[in-house]
Amino acid sequence: MLIRKITSWVLILSLVFAVCDITERKDTPGNEVEVIEELIADYAENGGETGQYSDDLFAELSSEDPVLADRWQNIFNSWDYVNSGLVINSDVLPEGLDDSSALCIVVLGFQLNPDGSMQQELIDRLEVALASAQRYPNAYIVCTGGGTAYLNPDATEARQMARWLGNHGILRSRIIVEGRSLSTAQNAMFTYQLLQERYPQVNQIAVVSSDYHIATGTLVFEAWAELIADEPGCPDYEVVSNASCFAQTYNLNYMFQAGALYEMVGNPDRANDMYRVGY
Repeated sequence: MLIRKITSWVLILSLVFAVCDITERKDTPGNEVEVIEELIADYAENGGETGQYSDDLFAELSSEDPVLADRWQNIFNSWDYVNSGLVINSDVLPEGLDDSSALCIVVLGFQLNPDGSMQQELIDRLEVALASAQRYPNAYIVCTGGGTAYLNPDATEARQMARWLGNHGILRSRIIVEGRSLSTAQNAMFTYQLLQERYPQVNQIAVVSSDYHIATGTLVFEAWAELIADEPGCPDYEVVSNASCFAQTYNLNYMFQAGALYEMVGNPDRANDMYRVGY
């Protein structure tokens, strides 16, 4: 019993030290990326609250690059909004969206079974996507998700999703397959890359996922749209809506969302640390 208690306390202390290490503040961030990383850490550590430290960091960033500072201020405004004011729609996209090829319904993938078949939660997401695609028959549908079946390396979430939608009456010409991504951040980055290269008419995004995942999905798609806005020929992407299936499997907190933003600034190691704490 004593050994068990000691082991438990070691595990608890390890987690505490890990969190402290992840969010440790630097007295003098050395460059713009480090300033942004400090902003992300401070916001996540304080559960969406900011104070003088963040104000000072934003002032420093603004003095170095006012445009970049404005972009990240917009991202932090979005981060606040998705966790406090975002309306999450159930079962189908709401009426009143633009029913044209400018609209793209993005269905976020979910871990496959070891043999490559889809888990029920992914099928539930597809049911929502199907209802939404039927409501908006001119919209494209992106299936995004890579290979997550360890016994079937050829299977990808995106291909399985596309096949399911095709079998349920969605025209293949409407379906866009993004089969490389292994995280929500990559969902956004690789999806936008495909849209920019092949579907320049698309500028409106509707995110479909599980209820607990909508806020994170909305944040990362808004954040990456903000960060690529200066690229030549890049449309002014806007996340216009969402639709969700009921799941509540996880509680993705600020730490997890911070992990996605760390991916976007090119720090995968710190992102993985955040993901571990954020689940």
